[in-house]
Amino acid sequence: MGSFRQDKINEETSREITEILRTVKDPRISQAFVSITGCEVTKDLSYAKVYYSVLGKDEGVNKGLASAAGYIRKELAARLNLRITPKLVFIPDHSAENALHISEMLKNIKYSEDNE
Repeated sequence: MGSFRQDKINEETSREITEILRTVKDPRISQAFVSITGCEVTKDLSYAKVYYSVLGKDEGVNKGLASAAGYIRKELAARLNLRITPKLVFIPDHSAENALHISEMLKNIKYSEDNE
C-alpha cells in the first residue's frame, strides 16, 4: 500500500496522461478508444507504469503509445510539478476484457442450466 503522496502522484499522473492522449496526433491512438486505467509511479519518480485498455481492437495502440511516449512525457513535465518526470512504460490492462469474458461464460452456464 502506497503513501498518500504516492497515491496522489499516481492519480494526478493518470489524469494528466488521459488529457494529453486527446492531443496525440498518431492515428493508432487518436482513432482508438484508449482509456488509462491506472498509474504506478516509482518512489524515486524514475518510472511510471501506465496501464491502459482499448475498446475494440488494439492493433498498433501499444506501438503508437511507445512512439508518442516522448511527447506525452514532455507534456507531463509541463503540467506536473515534480522534480523529475518519470519515464513512461505503457502496459495493456485486459481486466475489463476478462470481466466481460467471465460474465459471458456465467451467462452461458446459467442459460444451459435453465434449459436442462
